[in-house]
Amino acid sequence: MKLRNLMIVAAALAAPIAVIAPAQADGGVFVGVEGANVAVSGYDTVSYFQGSGKPVKGSAKYKVKYDGAVWHFSSQSNADAFKENPAKFAPQYGGHCAWAMSRGSLAPGDPTLYKVHDGKLYLNFNRDVQSTWLGDIEGFIAKSDPAWTKIPDGKRFGA
Repeated sequence: MKLRNLMIVAAALAAPIAVIAPAQADGGVFVGVEGANVAVSGYDTVSYFQGSGKPVKGSAKYKVKYDGAVWHFSSQSNADAFKENPAKFAPQYGGHCAWAMSRGSLAPGDPTLYKVHDGKLYLNFNRDVQSTWLGDIEGFIAKSDPAWTKIPDGKRFGA
């Protein structure tokens, strides 16, 4: 148990450093390390809501520009669904780690470590952080929502 707590603390301390590396977008979207302002590391955000149990990697063939980033999808129908209602499918906190945001910090969200809760997509930094976040989702959301509004757009990427 001590090792787990130590790893969580280490992840939290690394979070401010981790946001220096990602590419920057004009809006509030974490674009990951794919480059070219590709949101959510190229994962199809509509796929998280389709009940398959796993997110699907998108393709540049089906892309949508939104909030300063390029979003990839696995099909034209998913791209169209996103265009119709991007707020429904875009991850919370611009794709940054939901747990780190509850601490007022920015950390990259891993698109493979996610939870759809109350119709919203949340990403986490690593498995240990996700385990902690899943233990009190509502409590962390109550802290994360106001913290996200206090971070100016220009600072959401470590600028």
